[in-house]
Amino acid sequence: MNRSIIVCICSLALSISSFAQAPTASPIATTPPEVQRLAYYLGAWKGEGETKAGPFGPAGKLSSTTTCDWFTGGFHMVCRGEERGPTGKRTFLNILAYDEKAKAYTEYGISSLGESEYSTGGSIAGNKRTFVKDLDSDVKGMVTKLRYIEVQVSPEFYTYQAEASKDGAPWTVIAEGKVTKTR
Repeated sequence: MNRSIIVCICSLALSISSFAQAPTASPIATTPPEVQRLAYYLGAWKGEGETKAGPFGPAGKLSSTTTCDWFTGGFHMVCRGEERGPTGKRTFLNILAYDEKAKAYTEYGISSLGESEYSTGGSIAGNKRTFVKDLDSDVKGMVTKLRYIEVQVSPEFYTYQAEASKDGAPWTVIAEGKVTKTR
């Protein structure tokens, strides 16, 4: 379960944090403003951070490169990247979108380690992007929640923090870092 939590953190934090293809045209004018807010992630990004030692995994450095581009039609952002961390190297593909019915942001991701994950219920308020995700219960039936918070400091720089809470305990920081646009 510790590996799953670190992978989940890395997936959210680093997949958004480091994108590497040249951006294409923005979404068409008829896309909702919520979809257009995803344009922030267009381009190539480089991320660096660290995980904290604790019950959710080992401490270590994180690094990533990512490229994001609009999918045909301009309703979904497709991001491809590679990351390195305490659990090794992985490549990933993430699709960011806005679910009009749920009034929430979603993210679907797959990785070279065979993982697939779907997160929904994300929000962007001002310059802050937040996702809260329920992870599977452990063998004792304790539910773990993961909260990912990203602050868009400028058009070319954002910070992130991942926190976890096991069975309703206070939130504990398990990873944090920064991401810079490279082109």
